Amino acid sequence: MKTQSNNPMLLIKLLTLHSLLVLSASQDFDFFYFVQQWPGSFCDTKHGCCYPGTGKPASDFGIHGLWPNRNDGSYPSNCDSSNPFDASKISDLMSQMKSDWPTLSCPSSEGLTFWGHEWDKHGTCSESVLDQHGYFSTALNLKTQINLLQALDSAGIHPNGSEYSLSSIRDAVKEASGYTPWIECNTDSSGNSQLYQIYLCVDSSGSGFVECPVFPTGSCGSSIEFPSF
Repeated sequence: MKTQSNNPMLLIKLLTLHSLLVLSASQDFDFFYFVQQWPGSFCDTKHGCCYPGTGKPASDFGIHGLWPNRNDGSYPSNCDSSNPFDASKISDLMSQMKSDWPTLSCPSSEGLTFWGHEWDKHGTCSESVLDQHGYFSTALNLKTQINLLQALDSAGIHPNGSEYSLSSIRDAVKEASGYTPWIECNTDSSGNSQLYQIYLCVDSSGSGFVECPVFPTGSCGSSIEFPSF
């Protein structure tokens, strides 16, 4: 009888533990990287690029992704195969998506493959706070909060093929945003280092920028090219 009377309590404890484990798994990140890329640097490589069906994107930084990350530098990925990308869930965002989150990959496409990849790999790992529509609308809203091209232009940094110091680019973005960015470089077809992507960190709810707990690995030269597009 004593064993039977303890069963309900044991069941409650097991259910509570299960719920905590599920919650922990669904919130398996500490912050987001919000990543924007310069199209001129994407295209100015040995691989080149392809414009989407809507034509050449604007000469502006475009969104690459909103990526859940952990304070130790690791990150979750592909967290929920049962919830694949569904374009119908962001139909009201399509016009802005094509403008602010364009694809430049080959072969030419309208962006659905690119956005689907971002949702499946990264977005599914933020389901505890953002559904599909929330994930994409949050990224689009974050882009409106910091105009990277304007920030650089105000500091005398222009996409004209000239070289600029890494510190001046970093300082210009920090001056405009209030937060320290991480700068990613790639190399052009001649092997020169160029400004490729700018990372800013966002709190785990996706509501605003924060100082980055940790930066990605990799480095740029002290002077890097800012190619035209």
